[in-house]
Amino acid sequence: MTKLTSKITAVLILVFIGVCMVFGMFGNKKLRSSDENRELSKRPALSRSSLIDGEFAEMLGSYTADHFPLRTNWLKLNSKLLEETGEGIVNGVYVADDILLDADTSRRASSGSCVAEINRFARDYGGAVYVVAVPTSSGVYRERLPEHLDVYRESQQISDFYDRLNKDIKRIDAYNILKMLNDNYIYYRSDTKWTSYGAYCVYRTVIQKLGFLPTTFDKYSIRHVTSDFRGNLYNRSLCTSVKPDIMDFYYCNEGAEVVSCTGIYNSGKIVDKRIYDDQQLDSDYVYSAYLGEEVPLLKIKTSVNNERKLLVIKDSYADCFIPFLTQHYSEIDVITPELLEGSASSFVDFGDYEQTLFLFGIENLSDSSIFAALNR
Repeated sequence: MTKLTSKITAVLILVFIGVCMVFGMFGNKKLRSSDENRELSKRPALSRSSLIDGEFAEMLGSYTADHFPLRTNWLKLNSKLLEETGEGIVNGVYVADDILLDADTSRRASSGSCVAEINRFARDYGGAVYVVAVPTSSGVYRERLPEHLDVYRESQQISDFYDRLNKDIKRIDAYNILKMLNDNYIYYRSDTKWTSYGAYCVYRTVIQKLGFLPTTFDKYSIRHVTSDFRGNLYNRSLCTSVKPDIMDFYYCNEGAEVVSCTGIYNSGKIVDKRIYDDQQLDSDYVYSAYLGEEVPLLKIKTSVNNERKLLVIKDSYADCFIPFLTQHYSEIDVITPELLEGSASSFVDFGDYEQTLFLFGIENLSDSSIFAALNR
């Protein structure tokens, strides 16, 4: 009886695997996973060379895994099991009761490699250069990580990064501001990035360094645009035990208005943009509601009548920060250097700006290639 049961079990398992493979190969395919915020593998093309060098087998494995029936459900179940039976780490994400934290230390490379590019830009540029290195949620809430993971301090990485910058570059401390306010909702529960309120708290210091008085908090009306945002840490872990996040838009009703907002692509194509893009709230990447879909160059003109122009060189951490700057400058040009295919100088004339602000998350300051376009 035991042998018969074993045979039946084996047959059922083989049938299950076979059915899954058939559905995986020939069933309806999704091109993108909204939960993971990534493109799924395409069916590989068979060729002699790919068969010989093993590339076809590797691509077929990725394709089968990406299109396994009910794949997202299985991943969520696996996440739940790891969370309950393990140490709370799922795909490099630590589940700390009410917040997800990045526990993958392999992602935390040295930021020294990009310093030379920033120093070179500052040396050749005639205006004042300001730099803000923003910690991740793991850096500010590091005490909530298990002891064996608390070996990496973003505060030290930021300090080392600032120490390598040329002495003429103005460094602005975001870490200690956010650390002092960590009892507030300054970071998303499911993302490494700060919330709009976290960005506002740092804006108050940044704008004073740039020579202006900050707009007080009571001047803003806040619109809660969604309470279902799940960020990059959710995309990696698919952990549903932590509540989705709230996203806010800040409006200074009695302040300056945005007169125009245009995006410029590498091809030269110009499109109309918005500071807050509600249409993106229904997209796979909800965070792009701040400034809309990314473009290499974003040009913002406001009703501020002071003829002051600011150049911002940024990553996605700046997207919810830039709206606060619109109360102080008549023009703000925003470069996302990793999207540039050519030289930044073909998009803008650096001599037009008396001030340039670099604003990046510390996790993105380890790749010097991001800044190479600034000095081509």
